[in-house]
Amino acid sequence: MGKKLVIVESPAKAKTINKILGSDYIVESSIGHVRDLPARNLGVDVENGFKPKYVVAEGKQKVIDTLKREAKACDAIYLAPDPDREGEAIAWHVQELLRPGNKDKRFYRVQYNEITARAVRQAFDNPSEIDMARVDAQQARRVLDRIVGYMVSPMLWRRLQRGLSAGRVQSVALRLVCEREAEIDQFKPEPYWIIGARVSKLVDPRDPFAVTLSRIDGEKTEVTTAERAAAIRADLEGRALRVAEIATKTVTRNPLPPFITSTLQQAASSVCGFAPKRTMRLAQTLYEGVDLGEGPVGLITYMRTDSVSISQDAIAAGRAWVTETFGADYVPEKPNVYRSRSGAQEAHEAIRPTEVALTPDAVKDRLDPAELKLYRLIWDRFVASQMSPAKLEQRTVKIEAVPKAGQTSTYLFTATASDVIFPGFFKIMRLQKVKKEEGSEEGEDEQTLPPLVEGEALECLEWLDDRKETKPPARFSEASLVRELERNGVGRPSTYAQILATLQDRRYITNEKRTLRPSDLGRRVSALLVETLGTLFNVAFTAQMEEKLDEVEAGKVVWTQMMADFYAQFETWMENTKLPPADAEHVRQILDLLQEVQTWDPPVTRGKRTYGDEKFVVSVRKQMDEATRAVSQRQLEALLRIAWRYRDQVTDAEARLRAIGLGPMLDHPDMQPPDASTIRKLAIAMGLEVNERSRDFITSLNGRVQGGRSLSPAQLNALHSILERNAARIENFDALRAELGLGERPEDDHESGPLLEGMSHVKTWNVPKSRGRRVFDDQSFYQSLSQQHQARGSLSPRQRAALKKLMGRYHGQIPGFTELAERFGIGKKAEPKAEADAKPDADA
Repeated sequence: MGKKLVIVESPAKAKTINKILGSDYIVESSIGHVRDLPARNLGVDVENGFKPKYVVAEGKQKVIDTLKREAKACDAIYLAPDPDREGEAIAWHVQELLRPGNKDKRFYRVQYNEITARAVRQAFDNPSEIDMARVDAQQARRVLDRIVGYMVSPMLWRRLQRGLSAGRVQSVALRLVCEREAEIDQFKPEPYWIIGARVSKLVDPRDPFAVTLSRIDGEKTEVTTAERAAAIRADLEGRALRVAEIATKTVTRNPLPPFITSTLQQAASSVCGFAPKRTMRLAQTLYEGVDLGEGPVGLITYMRTDSVSISQDAIAAGRAWVTETFGADYVPEKPNVYRSRSGAQEAHEAIRPTEVALTPDAVKDRLDPAELKLYRLIWDRFVASQMSPAKLEQRTVKIEAVPKAGQTSTYLFTATASDVIFPGFFKIMRLQKVKKEEGSEEGEDEQTLPPLVEGEALECLEWLDDRKETKPPARFSEASLVRELERNGVGRPSTYAQILATLQDRRYITNEKRTLRPSDLGRRVSALLVETLGTLFNVAFTAQMEEKLDEVEAGKVVWTQMMADFYAQFETWMENTKLPPADAEHVRQILDLLQEVQTWDPPVTRGKRTYGDEKFVVSVRKQMDEATRAVSQRQLEALLRIAWRYRDQVTDAEARLRAIGLGPMLDHPDMQPPDASTIRKLAIAMGLEVNERSRDFITSLNGRVQGGRSLSPAQLNALHSILERNAARIENFDALRAELGLGERPEDDHESGPLLEGMSHVKTWNVPKSRGRRVFDDQSFYQSLSQQHQARGSLSPRQRAALKKLMGRYHGQIPGFTELAERFGIGKKAEPKAEADAKPDADA
């Protein structure tokens, strides 16, 4: 029997699968998608059923050549990417590329929810075919997102600035962040007072406890003025306190369901401080396999899921572990079953450990600290989900302030405490951890109360009145934004992390102290999108489109018909984004004014195009005379900019321009000429030896400035970053800082030089490792840091921290490592037994 080819999407996964299947199988990786829409054009034939025009993904030709060569040498081909839309699409694209040269061979689709020997072998024993409905759902999403991004982004370029982009789902997330910020800006705090007291028993135990005023004359307490608070305080002075009533009840706390993608991201953010993108990267590693001493083993089930269902085998294993560890009382009579939200894919499981016997303590020496934190979170949550509820005794004490003679108002204070009478799932998950995972405020622990009896007198140690103010709605954190997106049905498990990362990469939002704020650019982008395309970037509409994609996957809707229905609406909406034509009279008056210009600047060549002011003015005059089409607002702005630049040759240019109503346009920051410092910075940047991408960017900025236009804050920041990165190459750069307004000099970096020198002795590097679509290569990372240090003379604190982690992994090859470790605080990390098993650091 000949060999069988198995194709997965990541090298790490391939390694784990290969270990399970053995020598009869050749396991190769596609390293993510092998085909995609072209980068530089729409790539969708809108006129012919929205047919995608797929091309080989960038850098994937060698991968495809390898897959074709291996396929020819094998008898059967097994397509084994992840069990979701993206995985199904990868399998289909690979099949489409391999089938022409292998028409006589069988293609099988295999899916598994966990990478364990049992699950993988069962999947290969029961192969199926590619689910084209699922592929169509992925194609529909890809085409939908491409059309929106490709056609809406240019509108942002015209109306705001070039280089901006819009996304079908991420723009809705941006809208939520901006709308929350607007609520905060508009919020007006209102004062209120909380009246209370510190009291104690008259006999031991006399530990003080706090009580809060809850009722005045039988009505709920609301104190909103200082005068009212003072009056209540005065009325309370001298009153005796007495226990009026004690109520006790048993409260049951049920365990939370096992994690799905969104709740894992939320809990990892709240408990561990991980960003969603980092959470998914760590989960990918745990899913694809970790070396536990005898080769890689998958530790968790597939991490992109919206279902809380659990297999019967896993439930039985969890219950058995709890019974053996804690006793039968900690397992409910019937297994706990949780209901997924409407539309969840019940065929998938929740995120759980593949083997409950692999406790966090059992694998802690094989995981790095971040991996262990996430694995412990997943393991604890799953095991707790199959445990008995916790039972708490909640005691509420009502205390009255006894009126003195002549006093008629009654005041009732309350205090509450809870005691755990049966811990149940709290044995695994502490109460405080449960609160954090549920998104509650930290520090909510209730106080303890001494033993009290009704009628007992209490001593008032002090009266309390605490002035507070109503608070605006909280800004979104990454966790709460994911929760809001999920609650509204916007996006899917596989997209949340990328949505947040994209918004931050584009500088539309910032993450400050784990709260999300829209940048000025983000607010302007969102405001324009809501103004012009409010329905498209509406939460309800986006959720409706997600439901339609689900219907495509279920085979209920043909994806091309769904796209046709959408596109008919979309074309109408895009028509409404077009600016009205420029005022023809304004255009004529500017053209008349420009007739006085005698000397024009020579044309300028940028790239393959030549620009000339005189040529542009002549073309607009011809356009007006022939009335072939209306002059646009953008052309009017360009004419005005030219008139402003040549104002020295025009009599009373500014007064005449303002007289015809163009003053507001003249006062716009974009119309102001670049200042001398900007011109100087660009002159310095133009003389630097930089990579092609930076060179193109600097050239574009220089062209803008040469055209008399100032730079935007974002463009200036980017220019400053280029100068900072190349500080070592710029003569007297420190002296230029104040002159050019580049801010303070970064802190001295005394670490990077010795660290990089130590790493230069490394000769044997760990093999690169792929996680998802990213490849982590220690050697390339070290080389990039060396180049940056050579260019700017320093590295950032984050880069230095990553470099220290890198050194810890290669300590055996670095002379004098012990001295370096003591000097710079570097810890050793266990080196892999064999270089083939080496795992690069994801954070590097």
